[in-house]
Amino acid sequence: MGNSKTKNIFCRICGRLQSDPPWGEDGKTPSYDICDCCGVEFGYQDCIIEGIRKYRKKWIEKGCIWDSPENKPLNWSLEDQLKNISNEFL
Repeated sequence: MGNSKTKNIFCRICGRLQSDPPWGEDGKTPSYDICDCCGVEFGYQDCIIEGIRKYRKKWIEKGCIWDSPENKPLNWSLEDQLKNISNEFL
């Protein structure tokens, strides 16, 4: 497990690496930005574990459609990306 700064830079829903920490450096101050992968608004649908699990389940059931498909890497792997999610958000 990495340090908290590394952990805080990934989306809690899909594990996508973000350019800025979605929940700030302290892990408690949401940016309210939108994840270009799963479309979650940081600080809204990802603030409690039940919401995180529900949003992730729905996103996966709908086929993991990217919110900004132009940013989807060519060799994208859902399985690899999900590994970035901290255990506390699974």
